[in-house]
Amino acid sequence: MELQGQSKLLRIFVGEIDKIGHQLLYEAILLAAREKGLAGGTVLKGIMSFGASSRVHVARLIELSEDLPVVIEIVDQSEKIDAFLPFVNELFEKCGRGGLITIEKVEVLYYKPRK
Repeated sequence: MELQGQSKLLRIFVGEIDKIGHQLLYEAILLAAREKGLAGGTVLKGIMSFGASSRVHVARLIELSEDLPVVIEIVDQSEKIDAFLPFVNELFEKCGRGGLITIEKVEVLYYKPRK
C-alpha cells in the first residue's frame, strides 16, 4: 500500500478498562482498523488524564488507577478514515462509556513496510 501526501489522523481517547463484552475497546478498534485495511494504527497508554467528568486518572505507585487513558491513533487517506468512523461510533455505542474522537489533516512524508 502506498500512502503519501495529504491524509488524516484519527485519534480516539478511551479508558484502558473500557470493554465490549469481554474484549477491550482499544483492541477492538485497532483490530477492526487492520481488518478493514487501514494503513496503520498505534495504541498509546497515558500516565495522567481528565475528561468530561473532570475525574483525574493518574499512574502512581501509591495510588494505582484502574482506568488509565488510552489513545488510539490511525493514519490513512481521508476516504478510508471517513468510512471507518461510523464503525468506531458503533463501538462507542456498544461500550456505553465516554470517550473522545478527533480528526486532523496530516501530511505523510514517509510510509514504507520493513524489508
